[in-house]
Amino acid sequence: MLASLGTMPELGRQLSGLGGCTHPVRLDGHRTEYAVNKATGEIGDVLHHLDSATLPAGQLLVRCNNRRATRCAACAETYRRDTYHLITAGLRGGKGASEAVATHPRVFATLTAPSFGPVHNRPNGGRDCRCGIRHDENDPALGTALDPDTYDYEAAVLWNAHAGALWRRFSIYLRREVAKRAGLTQRAFLDHARISFAKVAEYQRRGAVHFHAVIRLDGPEGGETAPPAWASTEVLTDAIPAAATATRIAGPEVDGRSHRFVFGRQLDVRPIRSADFDGGQELTERAVAAYIAKYATKGAETATGTLDRPIRFLAELAQARISDHAQRMIRTAWSLGARADLADLRLRAWAHMLGFRGHFSTKSRRYSTTLGALRDARAEWRRAQAAETSTAPVTSEISEVTSTLVLAHWVFAGTGLSAAETWLAASLEPAPGTEGEPTHG
Repeated sequence: MLASLGTMPELGRQLSGLGGCTHPVRLDGHRTEYAVNKATGEIGDVLHHLDSATLPAGQLLVRCNNRRATRCAACAETYRRDTYHLITAGLRGGKGASEAVATHPRVFATLTAPSFGPVHNRPNGGRDCRCGIRHDENDPALGTALDPDTYDYEAAVLWNAHAGALWRRFSIYLRREVAKRAGLTQRAFLDHARISFAKVAEYQRRGAVHFHAVIRLDGPEGGETAPPAWASTEVLTDAIPAAATATRIAGPEVDGRSHRFVFGRQLDVRPIRSADFDGGQELTERAVAAYIAKYATKGAETATGTLDRPIRFLAELAQARISDHAQRMIRTAWSLGARADLADLRLRAWAHMLGFRGHFSTKSRRYSTTLGALRDARAEWRRAQAAETSTAPVTSEISEVTSTLVLAHWVFAGTGLSAAETWLAASLEPAPGTEGEPTHG
């Protein structure tokens, strides 16, 4: 039908511009760009006008930009690449970060959750699990409770809900511990050094969040200034376990039971070397950036086999093909979410995330560039590419323009592609300039 209407080539070009996004946002509305005269400041001619009704799909299609690989592989891949560049910029410089950061002390740290009860696992040394079975690495039983009736699902959900706050407390304690080793007060520490980090949250198979982080020791102005002489990788490596052990926050009281949250005993801190690849003998910049970027596109659904979207009613679980362990976590979050004293945790809204409501990837302000800056640079690159291929003449009046005025009005009209659009999109090659475009912009 599309071919008979003569709209297939035009629709194909519109779909190609999505870069493979399979669940775009559909918008109704218009956008008008006006020229502004540099001499008078008066609004002049219309430079460009876009009306959604005139587009081949009948609406403006915008990439969903979902970071989850299970929801949109194309947008998740863009997010992964951007995260890779963000992490790399904080290790090597570039994208606005000083190349001097490559000489600063930095480590790769993993902080885990405490135990909430025995789970099926694969002990080191090829030993059997406590259940008496040597599980295959793909066994769905891994991470599930040995005894679901005694497993502390309440504490597990509440720990996830407070994991972000626990990390923030850890970052404060880490500054204290580094300052202590330098013989400085916390206030004096800021005049000598600063701690920068970038982290990602990952779910363990048992459904508990843990954090992977690049932690860097800089001068007082961040990566732009050299750290003091006493700053070393050894200082960081020594301070992190002490800070993690000291970190604890008070939690809510539920039916007479008080909760307190701490990090687990499993803690890994390793120096990051400057070499790219050396046969796997050292933890390298590229390896760290790739590892963190990989987990930036994964959620609880990947490790735990839970849902990748919110639920509106608990009855939806009856149709969900998820493990009993994941169901119990979700049901616990849903039940706790009904309590007025826990309303600020929004546990029902985040039940599919097993209680965790924090951002999956975060960084300190001075670590490196931002995801927003990378997206802006990419959008600017696309505009430049479009301008190079444009055949529209430039009038003398437009040449006087120093700025533009944009008036736009868009209304949400839905998501996704129609059956015909899905078929056509699947048969298309990536749009010129999208497959090979630089991920940094």
